Amino acid sequence: MRAIVYDRFGPAAEALSLTDMPSPEPAAGEVLVDLAFSGVNPSDVKARGGTRPGVTKPAFAQIIPQSDGAGTISAVGAGVDPARIGQPVWIWNGQWQRAFGTCAEQIALPSDQAVKLPDGVDMQTGASLGIPGLTACHAVFGGGDIRGKTVLVQGGAGTVGLLSVQLARWGGAHVIATARGEGAEHARAAGAAEVVDFTDAGLVEKVLAANNGNPVDRIIEPEFGINIAADIALIAQNGTIAAYGSAAQPKTDFNFLELMFKAATVDAILIYLLPLVERHHIITRLHDALTEGALTIPVEQVFALSETAAAHEAVEKGARHGAILVEVGK
Repeated sequence: MRAIVYDRFGPAAEALSLTDMPSPEPAAGEVLVDLAFSGVNPSDVKARGGTRPGVTKPAFAQIIPQSDGAGTISAVGAGVDPARIGQPVWIWNGQWQRAFGTCAEQIALPSDQAVKLPDGVDMQTGASLGIPGLTACHAVFGGGDIRGKTVLVQGGAGTVGLLSVQLARWGGAHVIATARGEGAEHARAAGAAEVVDFTDAGLVEKVLAANNGNPVDRIIEPEFGINIAADIALIAQNGTIAAYGSAAQPKTDFNFLELMFKAATVDAILIYLLPLVERHHIITRLHDALTEGALTIPVEQVFALSETAAAHEAVEKGARHGAILVEVGK
């Protein structure tokens, strides 16, 4: 099979290479998936670039990058129902703590990590469900029912942000987002009732005004370090800040007493480590939103397998309003 591999950290154009390697064989409890698309996420780019704290070399001698993907099951290992052969599926944790991910024509992995695609859901959408879809769904619904509550989606024009806006609206919440420029229009189109420019010095006052002067019940947060002061000012008593990133400012200072006297919760989200029972619950929610037509996952650009380095560079540039995919059959 054809696959993209790397054996050292470095810039995408230098570290990633296209190669031929033997097709994997599904072990007991595994399925073999013929992949159609592989999703490229910021975590894949950081892993290849060697930017994770304390990591000085790749964990394996050779790595096929990327954890998200979608395709069709072509073979099963012992103990897996043969009826799964021919089933369209999407992948989660394809390269999490494993050497070989989804940026290849095939992947063998535990059967549970290949989830049947809901009827009518296409492969491009499936390739974005693993990290962006599950992160957004858990960030929105991880604390339970949001009907009648107010949800603030910081960074509402990013991939996870746009999905969070749609899911929160579907869940019955009053949705406020932060975005600017063209991104603000994307957030409104996704379902935000109000959009505030995240660079506005009066952001806190404008978000409160958009909620009739009241604090918000839940905040979806992609940049914890930069936004924590505003989040503390905006969060309601017993509210939750669901944070899934802090790349721009990993270390930050904040007044713990201000947070404590609101009895607010900070939920640090790493979707790779979501327990299986919670994961199945979130997958069900995600599928329900898809089948009810409440969720659309935008695709910014699709690259051929040989163009994977350019796909990584597109993610590194940021300022996008949709998924970056690799069509592994091209």
